[in-house]
Amino acid sequence: MRAMVLGASLLAALTGGTARAGEAAQIGPRPFYLVDSMKPGPLKDRLQACGADRVYTARRFSISHRGAPLQFPEHTREGVLAAARMGAGVIECDVAFTRDQQLVCRHAQCDLHTTTDILARPELAAKCTADFQPADPAAGRKASARCCTSDLTLAEFKTLNGKMDAFDANATTRAAYMNATPRWRTDLYATTGTLMTHGEYIALVKSLGRQFTPELKAPEVTMPFESYTQDQYAQAMIDAYRQAGVPASDVRPQSFQLRDILYWLKAEPDFGRRALWLDNRDETDPGFDPEAPESWKPGMADLAALGLRTLAPPLWMLVRVGANGQIEPSAYARAARAAGLDLVAWSLERSGPLKDGGGPYYRSIRPLIDRDGDMLTLLDVLYRDVGVTAVFSDWPATTTFYANCVGIE
Repeated sequence: MRAMVLGASLLAALTGGTARAGEAAQIGPRPFYLVDSMKPGPLKDRLQACGADRVYTARRFSISHRGAPLQFPEHTREGVLAAARMGAGVIECDVAFTRDQQLVCRHAQCDLHTTTDILARPELAAKCTADFQPADPAAGRKASARCCTSDLTLAEFKTLNGKMDAFDANATTRAAYMNATPRWRTDLYATTGTLMTHGEYIALVKSLGRQFTPELKAPEVTMPFESYTQDQYAQAMIDAYRQAGVPASDVRPQSFQLRDILYWLKAEPDFGRRALWLDNRDETDPGFDPEAPESWKPGMADLAALGLRTLAPPLWMLVRVGANGQIEPSAYARAARAAGLDLVAWSLERSGPLKDGGGPYYRSIRPLIDRDGDMLTLLDVLYRDVGVTAVFSDWPATTTFYANCVGIE
């Protein structure tokens, strides 16, 4: 029977079949590469014992961040399918709006110049808030562009092709500006990047039997936008799930703006109670310190009193270097749990190779990071010691592998 199951999984991989809930996930070689590069110890031994011959299944602990953007253009149909095949139990769509106030999947309202081919499309580039300007080394000017979803109608948006998110600030031509994918990513799967509306994302993820985590992106235009208010925008996102017959229990709305969470708690409490506040105060508040409770405004008890149930901060805010030289929960993480708040972390597999300390996502534990396998060590601390309920990843196979190995749903 085991051989038959594995055979079916192999057949699905060879024919492009998409794993649905309960079917085998295709995690590929990367999780095992990460395990092999871990420092010796009990965790490495345990994960090595979780071999390639077992059947891996989708887990809600494994959240797809923007699809599978380690290798696929983000927020594209192809990226969503890759994430589902890798066993992501929850799949993300960052929600922005077009000029005609239609909802689409895009990481930021004004990122089309770095995530699509719009600059190679003169008729559409001319509609950008700011078309491409080449770098001028003599004047010290960097290359620039600014193309927003709100610059285009939905019909125009749908003609674009997604590409790997990147740009070259020193470029003197459009082609060079666009051709800047980091070496640790790839363009192998970027020849086709099918952009999605929010509705198309809902239909696709529903067909895959997975759950949803839409993020209402902060507008980069003045609101109201042509009479479209922030509350109308927040409501439109929730209305799309009601219209598609998706229950609130399958949806985890997100926002960096606390006002959106509070709006949902009041207007759509079933959805609001499942919402994630993406706590990014480390970038927006220079006085914020995850080890200084007096800088947390609002504090953990205040957030709980507002009705918030789940905080979702970046990885580094949840951990610190312990007195024993090991990774341990931060004061922020401990206080959140003490206040009864759940925690979700973002985003694994987004930092490139970790040999030089892992970049900003690992800033609080940089002295302990010197190899790619350290991300599994961090993941284990996040689950066992911090108590996160899920983790966003740019390559969901890694979190799917870990969740299967340690028995997390």
